[in-house]
Amino acid sequence: MNPTPHYKTAPEDRISVPQRIIYGLGGLINNLLAAASGGMMIVLNLGLGMNPALVGLLGSLPRLTDAITDPIMGFISDNTKSRWGRRRPYIFGGAIAAGLIFAILWQLPRGQSDTFYFVYFLVGSVLFFAGYTVFATPWVALGYEMTADYHERTRLMGTQNFISQLAYVVSPWFLWIMTYEKFFKDQVAGAAGLAIIIGVVTIGIGILPAIFLKERFKKIAKSEIAKNGSASKAIRNNLTEFFGGFATTVKSGPFLKLCLATFLVFNGFILVSSFQFYVIIYYVAEGKQNLGAEYAGYAGTFGAIANFAVIAFVTWIGTKIGKRRAFFVATGISMVGYALKWICYNPDYPWLVVLPAPLLAFSLGGLFTLMPSMVADVVDYDELKTHKRREGMYGSIFWWVVKLGMSAALAGGGFLLNATGFDVDLEGNQTDRAILLMRLFDAGVPIVTSAIAIWAVAKFPITEQKAREVREELERRRGKPDLENS
Repeated sequence: MNPTPHYKTAPEDRISVPQRIIYGLGGLINNLLAAASGGMMIVLNLGLGMNPALVGLLGSLPRLTDAITDPIMGFISDNTKSRWGRRRPYIFGGAIAAGLIFAILWQLPRGQSDTFYFVYFLVGSVLFFAGYTVFATPWVALGYEMTADYHERTRLMGTQNFISQLAYVVSPWFLWIMTYEKFFKDQVAGAAGLAIIIGVVTIGIGILPAIFLKERFKKIAKSEIAKNGSASKAIRNNLTEFFGGFATTVKSGPFLKLCLATFLVFNGFILVSSFQFYVIIYYVAEGKQNLGAEYAGYAGTFGAIANFAVIAFVTWIGTKIGKRRAFFVATGISMVGYALKWICYNPDYPWLVVLPAPLLAFSLGGLFTLMPSMVADVVDYDELKTHKRREGMYGSIFWWVVKLGMSAALAGGGFLLNATGFDVDLEGNQTDRAILLMRLFDAGVPIVTSAIAIWAVAKFPITEQKAREVREELERRRGKPDLENS
């Protein structure tokens, strides 16, 4: 890798620590709602006795609407003209709507049929995810425009990712909270109570980015909208503009490379995420489920703690050697961690299962620190070519790809497990072939997908030097963003 110029962040491009924290709190709410909307679903089966197949459909069907609502919300946010900006009104209203609907959704009446619960929860979930999209899509877009500096974007996304991970420290305890008899009489009452708490937290914290953060490109966006008519007219009458913007976004070569790399790293991890438990239980613990769960729990906790240190490290190294190189380092370290599974997942030395965990944390810890920062660079690159800023469209499509891939990977993981020949009825007496294939998939699949992701990012054209040139050209053409009264 040849040396490249390194530019120091100018004082006017810095984002204050309080503002970075407030933006990160938006990410905390984003992850909290994602974790709660999936993690609490088990109550429909355990507490209300719903058919597990119906519960599974309720977990997937409402998310299909994201394929439509996410890009539409991105377009609306990009083309809104208001005294409060393009993003903040939706972040404010979306946080309130998502919090209220989530709290109401879980106030479930008792003694009803599966059909009643299915229809009630399906309709309520569609409304909840609509409110969630109104909050999350503009919040993502706001992060892309908070600074024009190549490195400050990495610092912002590192802070955001660090704070966002706190949601996953709390969410594993949701089932325990809902079940704890000293808090609630049963799981259904527990879900109702917990949903109210989450709703209040969502509203109280979710509105903070709308109140305290500034939109750097608000005035520039207003002038662009003015050239094309009002936002309401564009939304009502100019579908060509929406589909044209959508097509331009999905045809962007640099953006597609980021989507491909994210899809591969994230879904290589998700595809075999359950395999770790099977390997630990049926190979390391030799079929002893309680012992295997204990080892897996220690490995998971160790990895979760390491993730915070990884995010801080990747943020730091990203500002020193650039985002592409930092991605190579982080993803390369994670590949070493996956390879170590073959050695450390050993029935003779079961406690070695914790050793790969901190290296594995580099996979997603690095990915979701660096990729949003690189998408922000793509938005500038796109503006240079198209004379339009589309943070909302790019953010919505990027995260839709993540969600789509996760759904496919979760489904594909079951088929992959069947392909190994695993048979739950055999308990601890799985065949040697099944054990071997589970181990191979657990370690090998993420190594392969990560290697392809490194290749994709190696082809990503926006280096620090290129980002600097794009920024300078944009500022010559339309001036610097003005943060006053924004």
